[in-house]
Amino acid sequence: MRLKSNIWVSAYLRRCQNEGVFGAVRRRGAEEAGAVFVKVSLLDGHAMLYVPAPQTAYDDGRPVDRFFVPAAPQPLPEPAVEERLTKEVRFDPDAWIVETEDRAGRHFLELAKT
Repeated sequence: MRLKSNIWVSAYLRRCQNEGVFGAVRRRGAEEAGAVFVKVSLLDGHAMLYVPAPQTAYDDGRPVDRFFVPAAPQPLPEPAVEERLTKEVRFDPDAWIVETEDRAGRHFLELAKT
C-alpha cells in the first residue's frame, strides 16, 4: 500500500526545507490517494513540471514508491505550466499541487526509469 498523499507531501516539503528550498502546497487534494503534481519554479519565468509516472513504471519490488516524470524535457514558460495544471485539476479534482522554488531546478523526486 502506498503512503497517503498528505503524508508524502509533508515529508517531501520537509526534505525541500532541509535542502534550503522553499516549497508550499498550492492545492490540497484527496488526503489518501490524490495524484501529486510538483512544479519547480526556476525564478526566471520558467518552471519544470513533474507529473505522476504511469503505472507501468512501477514494479512489484517497490509498489509503495511514488515515481514522477517530467512533463517536458526542458523548462517551460510558467503560463504554460499553469495551463497544464489547470487542465489536470479539471480532470482530477482530487489532485495536489506542490510548488518549490529553486534556481538550480533541484526537485528531490524519484524519477521513473524510461
